Amino acid sequence: MTGHATSQDRSAETFAEVLSTAIRERGITLSRLHARLAERGNPVSRATLSYWRSGERRPEGAQSLAAIGDLEEMLDLDPGTLLDRLGPTMRTGPLGSTAFPFDEDPTEQRVRETFLAMGAAYPDPTRELTIHAVTDVGPDGRVLRRTTRMVVQATSGVVAAIPFVEITTGEPTPQPGFEALGGGRILVRHTHPSREVHGFMFELDRPISSPETTMIEWAVVYPAGFPITDGTGHGVAFQSRELLLWTRFDPGWVPDWCEELEETPAGLTVTPRALNGALSLHAIRRGFGPGALSIRWGQGERPEPS
Repeated sequence: MTGHATSQDRSAETFAEVLSTAIRERGITLSRLHARLAERGNPVSRATLSYWRSGERRPEGAQSLAAIGDLEEMLDLDPGTLLDRLGPTMRTGPLGSTAFPFDEDPTEQRVRETFLAMGAAYPDPTRELTIHAVTDVGPDGRVLRRTTRMVVQATSGVVAAIPFVEITTGEPTPQPGFEALGGGRILVRHTHPSREVHGFMFELDRPISSPETTMIEWAVVYPAGFPITDGTGHGVAFQSRELLLWTRFDPGWVPDWCEELEETPAGLTVTPRALNGALSLHAIRRGFGPGALSIRWGQGERPEPS
């Protein structure tokens, strides 16, 4: 019989035993698992996979634990089949380099002040593993709404709430509406005196301890008086597993040009994009960060790079 193993089948087996059995039953090599994990932004060496399979070592650290969910999917195991056998750990392992995802020093200071005003630590002890952000552009070319769904991970201690900010560098704006759609509720809202940074605290349904993960979803709704913007994006302070942006345009307002911007400590890369008759455009990165990924658009002539 094929299919997922039941809890009765493997309830007494260790992580290594379940992993070894699943690899053998699926007939997949460690080299293939290594390649597929790398494609998903969670590279694990063949030697490490061998250690996990034999039981000589166990997964530790944020990057390794993030790969376990991929392994469960690749090996056709129920979610949690491997992760639940690891038990608690206080290690998050190396998180990679961290950096504020934008290079404007005044903006970073305003974000820091906004965090502190909301009672949040700066930087906060979480990282965003998977981010899917959907932006809807209305018939007048104005961004109406952005919905973000993400998997977040505690990197130290216990996390009960997570701060987020909306940034409009160089242009004071009214506070947009923040709505919790799943995984918790909006606890605090705060607008920086500059009116260029608007923040909110997302209180989780249940506090998580390092290195636990949880999924949350929220929306930003832009009021009628909010300035028309020509782009949308998302920045991460740590490396993320996957960052996906999807922008959808109203049929009554289709841009003449689009471009993708990737900003990292190494610099800024701008890539022209085309709709080719479609009404939406997406950009995706795996194993991305620290940095920011954006989509920008407009009608008329594309502006010359500054």
